[in-house]
Amino acid sequence: MTSLLTASEAVARVRGLPGVDQVGLQQRAAGLATRSIKTTAKAWGIDTAIAMVDLTTLEGADTPGKVRSLCAKAVRPDPSDVSCPSVGAVCVYPSMVSTAAERLAGSSVAVASVATAFPSGQAPLSIKVADTEAAVAAGADEIDMVINRGAFLSGRLDEVFEEIVAVKQACGRAHLKVILETGELATYDNVRTASWLAMFAGGDFIKTSTGKVAPAATLPVTLLMLQAVADFRDETGRQVGVKPAGGIRTTKDALRYLVTVNEVAGQDWLSPQYFRFGASSLLNDLLMQRQKLASGHYSGPDYVTVD
Repeated sequence: MTSLLTASEAVARVRGLPGVDQVGLQQRAAGLATRSIKTTAKAWGIDTAIAMVDLTTLEGADTPGKVRSLCAKAVRPDPSDVSCPSVGAVCVYPSMVSTAAERLAGSSVAVASVATAFPSGQAPLSIKVADTEAAVAAGADEIDMVINRGAFLSGRLDEVFEEIVAVKQACGRAHLKVILETGELATYDNVRTASWLAMFAGGDFIKTSTGKVAPAATLPVTLLMLQAVADFRDETGRQVGVKPAGGIRTTKDALRYLVTVNEVAGQDWLSPQYFRFGASSLLNDLLMQRQKLASGHYSGPDYVTVD
């Protein structure tokens, strides 16, 4: 889709957003984090979380062999149990997209690629667009772009908006996830502003972080973004997804996020189409906890592969 507003209209709209009640937001997040989950719901939650994982490797030392191995795990996370769902996507650098696309062909697992001078976003727009087009041409189903935080923090919101619009156009058939890098935005007000700006520009998902900056995903920030997508759908009729990424490592954490999704945005977001976890180590803990529920005991250290 194209953007809903012009740059000037979008900037005027986001500058008029109300401020965030920081104390109220943090208290609500803390309250949701204490919710308990029954055993039957936990089993559903673990499988749901597995299906929402974007299994990720974004290292300079990535090799085709490592990516193929990760793709095999993405399709069959637990080779000993065919009832275990596949993950949502495998996320790699553009140079590894063709390898992932070849290995995942015929599966339900999407190929996601970071682009637009990830993780800094500090490159001319022409390079960001070319980066995106190359990843899509190589077989990417989803593009994870980074916004220009320097432009955003300098108040050049129209520039940020136009870049997202241009990258969205370059995506063609691929879905666009817009990474806000919330750890660098510093305030909840900035997170809300960036979320709405990205949605007005046509983003299909808003994503917390690259995973390269601390703090990465936090429950209060994700809650704020979930409220933004819910309000955005109420206003425009368009549903946008949310992807917390970085620092989510345990099943307990993942279930807290799912409770928050349900309570804040609603059940319509409880699917891989509208909620993802950007993670590398989370899947192993989910698999261990899944096996514990099924058998009553933890498996040995070799039960899951080391990514």
